Order: sequence, then structure tokens, then C-alpha cells
Amino acid sequence: MVLIENYPLAVFFFFISMICWGSWANMQKVAEKKWRFELFYWDLSIGLLLFATIAAFTLGSMGDSGRPFLEDVRHADSSSIFYAMLGGIVWTLGNILLVAAIAVAGMSVGFPIGGGIAWILGIGVNYILVMLDPEKSFEGNPNILWAGVAVIIAAIFLSMLSYRRLAAEKKKPTLKGILLSVFAGLLIAFFYGLVVKSLDNTYVAGGTGTLTPFTGVFFFSVGVFISTFIFNPFFMRYPVQGLPVKMKEYWKGNPKTHLSGIIGGSIWMLGMVVSFMAAGAANPAISYALSNAAPVVAILWGVLIWKEFKGAPKGTNTILLSMFILYIIGLVLITASYG
Repeated sequence: MVLIENYPLAVFFFFISMICWGSWANMQKVAEKKWRFELFYWDLSIGLLLFATIAAFTLGSMGDSGRPFLEDVRHADSSSIFYAMLGGIVWTLGNILLVAAIAVAGMSVGFPIGGGIAWILGIGVNYILVMLDPEKSFEGNPNILWAGVAVIIAAIFLSMLSYRRLAAEKKKPTLKGILLSVFAGLLIAFFYGLVVKSLDNTYVAGGTGTLTPFTGVFFFSVGVFISTFIFNPFFMRYPVQGLPVKMKEYWKGNPKTHLSGIIGGSIWMLGMVVSFMAAGAANPAISYALSNAAPVVAILWGVLIWKEFKGAPKGTNTILLSMFILYIIGLVLITASYG
């Protein structure tokens, strides 16, 4: 299997992951004029599983590190597989809520609030996982790490403020978009730690399982795919906006529409794969923090490309700029906290 063991190179891969996790939702924006997010999500889950499988049989079966994918599957215990799949199940419910928040409020709101909450809670969860491991310690400055978290919290507050100003101007309800984002973040925060728990700590600090990173990612994607059949029909029947959606509408989609979801899932999974390839070069708190800085990227897409704050009250652009700067400062502090 191919792994990254050099910290500066690992940071580069974490930034690739950040770009992927902040960009995949563009495919939803491309499709949303003709395609409801509930239908988009079926193809998203297919793209995730497809890319994870390809990665497992290529990068996960090459190189000199660890065990090849199929050998690792034979070596895996049921507890490790369970935790990896549970991470996928938790992520699915959180991500469906995030996709719903994006449909209601846009990328530049759903990501800064939902992604920001997932970011800071996930840092805390993964930090605790490292501190609970008697053989591991946090190799860095926790004061700088938590200072970065505090700055991100301030950025989340500004995101909520800017959305309330926009919604008030356009006479739209604000609570639904914010609540969807908040609950999405609360769930997504825990998926990374669950997948880490499935991994052998030879490869990732804090791991207590038997899986290598590519196998953990594969079973995570299996959990996502299976749980989509549990959660998505509920959102189709009881939509957060609009009329209920029937499954027959999915089969009416053209190849281009279906491809948008598959590409979106592949982009997200590319971020997951490179994040875990490099996770051994830093503890999970740092790797999660850098990989999940997706709101920084999503803000740029939502504001500059999709013009989601066009027509907002005077002064909103200043708030958005301040929010973006705070996210950048938080990202720099988190990166610098690794000693």
C-alpha cells in the first residue's frame, strides 16, 4: 500500500483533501436546477463506493507498506469493520443534512456553519482519542491548536450573522438553513474518529483496530452506501422543502445528471483517501483539522462563483471577508500547532 510518511508532504495532501471536501458540492449546484438533492444523493453514494474500491485495488494494493487490500480484508476482525462502517453511517446522515442545508441556504452558509461545527468538534474528538492512548501523546502545542479552534468559532458566528442579514433582505426564513447546518455538523464531527478507531495504530495514532487505511476507507464507503438506502428514502418522503420525491424520478435522469453525483462522490472520496494516506505522518487531531478546513474553500465557491450573497444588505461583504480571514487564521494556527 502507498502511504505518506513525511510531515511537510502530508500537509500538502491534507490541503488536497481540504480542496476536495470543499469542492464536491459544486456538482450539486450544477445539478440542482433540474435535479433534487435527494436524487443527487443516490449517485453521490455510488461515486463514493466506486472511487474507494478503485483506490483499494490500486494504491491500497501497491507499494511496500503494510498489507495489500485483499490480504488486509482477510486479516480484519469484525469489530474493526463495524467501526469503519459505523463511521460511514454517521457521516451519511450528517452529510444528507448538509446537502439539504446547501439546497436551502447555499454552500457559503451550509459549509461554514455545518462544516465549521464538524471541524471544531472533530478536532476535539480526535484530540481526546490521542490523549486516551497510553502509547501516544499530542506531538505539538495544544494551546495554539485550541486558539485556532476559538478563531474558527468566531468565523462560524459571522457566517450565521451574514446569512441572517441575507435572509432578512430577501424575506426568507433563516432558522431552517441554520438548524440543518448545525445538526449536520454535530453528526459529521464523529465519523473521522470512528474510522480511526477501526485502524491499526501502526498506521494512524489513536487507532485500536486491525485495518490499514485503504481498507478502513473501503468499509466506510460500504457503510455510506448501505445507509443511504435507510436515510435517503425518509428525506424523499418528508423533504425539507418542496413536494415529496418518488424513486421513479431518479430513473428519468439523463447520463449527465447522474454523472454529476458520481463525480461529486469521487471528488469527496479522493479527499478521504489522500487524508488517510497521510494520516500516519501526523496525529488524527491535526490530520482531521487540516483535511476538514473545507469551509475555507466552500466560502470562495459560494460567494465568488455561485454569487450566493448577491443582493445582500450593505456591509454583508465586510462580514463575509472577516469570516474568510478568520478561517484562514484558524487554519494557520492549527497547522502551526504541530511541534
